[in-house]
Amino acid sequence: EVQLVESGGGLVQAGGSLRLSCAASGFTRDDYAIAWFRQDPGKEREGVSCITPSYNSTWYADSAKGRFTISSDHAKSTVYLQMNSLKPEDTAVYYCAADRFVTYCSSVLLLGGMDFWGKGTPVTVSS
Repeated sequence: EVQLVESGGGLVQAGGSLRLSCAASGFTRDDYAIAWFRQDPGKEREGVSCITPSYNSTWYADSAKGRFTISSDHAKSTVYLQMNSLKPEDTAVYYCAADRFVTYCSSVLLLGGMDFWGKGTPVTVSS
């Protein structure tokens, strides 16, 4: 069973940085993607970024380009989302999700549904 555990959320001032972590376990093949989503109450869930750790494909939402960086550490089975220049509109609960049998990240992948989800970590950016 695949399990995803997020950490690293918190309260930060606008312009600050946070690094989110997603510890993944249970994968039996290397063709999978890990994506970050976020959702603020009253808003639709938004795909933020994606990576295929074994194939180095990445994707970013327009709102994340130039500010967020996704990376993976195979040894630790962990995917990171480095978030810089944070804005109040980045405030949300951030979720880690996984999809199997994929080697390439895209917006289509994130819109198509993910196989597994973590419980989320809250991020609050104060102005």
